[in-house]
Order: sequence, then structure tokens, then C-alpha cells
Amino acid sequence: MAKSKRDFQNGYVYSTDPDFKMDAPEEDTQTPAANIQKLRIWLETKNRGGKAATVIKGFSGHEADLKELGKKLKNFLGTGGAVKDREIIIQGDQREKVLGWLIKEGFSGTKIAGK
Repeated sequence: MAKSKRDFQNGYVYSTDPDFKMDAPEEDTQTPAANIQKLRIWLETKNRGGKAATVIKGFSGHEADLKELGKKLKNFLGTGGAVKDREIIIQGDQREKVLGWLIKEGFSGTKIAGK
């Protein structure tokens, strides 16, 4: 059997299968329109040292679009936060302000979901 060298960046060093094919890269899909998105706003205090954090979940689309939305939201609120694990995390209890801003930006399917 012949050994085929493969790209190490994809996790394959070599394959002993002569018919081996690399996985096709995922196709880029467009981010759905804002009025189709169903975002949910949560207040979480677990694993945060007792401090409240507003978490926006349910965004579907590109990671870059999610980061851009998080950046705009943090700038509007004037608070800190982060975008990780497909969630936008904003410091403090900002649920009402976040809801108002997201609806103004066209995310009409947004609701406050937790606590």
C-alpha cells in the first residue's frame, strides 16, 4: 500500500488508503436577515463570581457577523463584554436596553428569555 502525504493543518499527516480524499471545506452560507433571526436574551450569574451578565443566544450565521453585532452592541451600551461560544456576553443586567436596540436594528424575533 502506498502512503499519501496530506496537509498537516487539517489533522492528517498521511493515509495508507490510496483512495483517500480530503474533506471538502464547508461552503460559505449567508447570514440570515435580521428579521428572521430568533435571538434570546438571558441574565446569567453562574460561574461569574456572583456578577450578572446579559447573554444573547441563538444567532445563526457567520462568526464574523456575530462578532460585528457584539461590537456594535457593546459600543451602544458603553460596557464591556465578549463574543465566544456563539454567544454575546455583556457585563451587567442590560436586558431591556439590549432588547430595545436589537429590535431597532431589525431583530424583530428577539425576546427576553431568562430570569
